[in-house]
Amino acid sequence: MKISPVQAIVASLVILAAGLLGEAFKPQQLMASPSTVLDLEKAIPRQFGEWKYVPSVGLVTPTDAPDADRRGSGIYSQEVARGYADRAGNVVMLLVAYGPVQDGRLKAHFPEVCYNAAGFRVSAKITAGVTYQDGAAPLILSRLTAVKERRFEPISYWMRVGNDVATGVFDRQMARLKYGLRGLIPDGALIRVSTVGLAEDVSYRLQDQFIRDLITAVPPENRKFFVGSS
Repeated sequence: MKISPVQAIVASLVILAAGLLGEAFKPQQLMASPSTVLDLEKAIPRQFGEWKYVPSVGLVTPTDAPDADRRGSGIYSQEVARGYADRAGNVVMLLVAYGPVQDGRLKAHFPEVCYNAAGFRVSAKITAGVTYQDGAAPLILSRLTAVKERRFEPISYWMRVGNDVATGVFDRQMARLKYGLRGLIPDGALIRVSTVGLAEDVSYRLQDQFIRDLITAVPPENRKFFVGSS
């Protein structure tokens, strides 16, 4: 099919306009300033409510993901992995991983990736809501179980992208798109809690209590890091 000079000019203008629009809407500004990012080691208390820090708890971490999925060491700038025990001796494992850039190249990945990479069988994911403060909307999080040999590990997690909470790939992509249209590159945090050696229903009740206690213990000015804001 022969293209007329007019069609060639129109096509060139369309390509040029698309390129200009793409550049105009390309995110340029980081939402998080390095000077305002929390030092997670200090910001996350080692003791709160009836929970006390316990050392040497073996957590599955994001570094267990395949190298192809990690895309280098630039995804996370901070990572805190701890165990906490209540008065009854029940242990909850907490992982908080923070990345200043959530874009198409660098983005936090979900626990399913880490656990599969570590040889676990991972169940289908469900969502649940946890009320952590009177008057606040429930925190929507994901739940799944991971099994490897005799280790049975129920898991609850959520991801903050900018000021939004995401529980899956679609939520995360929509949040990134929303900020991208405003020229912003959001930061992100993965918050994950899990337990080993307890029944699934008992685990989730214990995890919900831990999440409520943790968010309550964090100073109000720092809570946005964990639960975002509207």
